[in-house]
Amino acid sequence: MQTELLKARVADLADMALKSGAPRFLGFLTPEEAEFVKGLGFKGTVFSFFGGYENAERVFLCVHSADMDVKHTSYPIDAVTVTFRERDTLSHRDFLGSLMSKGIKRETVGDILVENGRAVMFVGRDISKYVCEQTDRIGRVGVQTEKGYTEPLPLGAEKTVSSHTVASLRLDCVVAALVNLSRDKSAKFIADGFVCVNSVISQKPTKMVSAGDKITVRGYGKFTVISADGVTRKGRTVLVAEKYK
Repeated sequence: MQTELLKARVADLADMALKSGAPRFLGFLTPEEAEFVKGLGFKGTVFSFFGGYENAERVFLCVHSADMDVKHTSYPIDAVTVTFRERDTLSHRDFLGSLMSKGIKRETVGDILVENGRAVMFVGRDISKYVCEQTDRIGRVGVQTEKGYTEPLPLGAEKTVSSHTVASLRLDCVVAALVNLSRDKSAKFIADGFVCVNSVISQKPTKMVSAGDKITVRGYGKFTVISADGVTRKGRTVLVAEKYK
């Protein structure tokens, strides 16, 4: 969602929340959108975020008046558990593609956590019944669905770890190494707003990266820098990162 449109929608929700005395919701937001909203401020209102479980990546925004206790507020989110044979291999992309093929909008779908034989999808409450009724296959694999989930949740996206050597920890050098681009092209990606660091768009190629930073490169995936303190004999920095599949 474009930032100006998002700002306008949040402003409308803030106005409605104050006038009605009831919380208003918007979701699901991407991590970048959630970070942007956190930087906004509307007099008399407070923002809360929840994605259906603790530390969710995609979240709903709850806008409410500052004097309202929303500790036990029910967010309009349902979990849908999908079970299938463990020998069948299904990925996050398979589940998301199946939902999109049914005409479901991306913003109504939150995190999708997948493991062998089971997946838990977090969706807007207004579509959860439809999702359960219409999802009997993911691709060519037969599945069963039901609302809710049992603990523990699937761990979610698998990760691969890779090691790179970079001339420096400048963002353009790091992005070039992570996604196998030239430094010039990675610098253009950054300048064009296609790279986020810790869920915030960074358009400065000279920004320095450090261990723990989460880097998203549009079209190439998400990475977390595990370490960046090794040095080769030629003085280059050893960068170790994990990529979410």
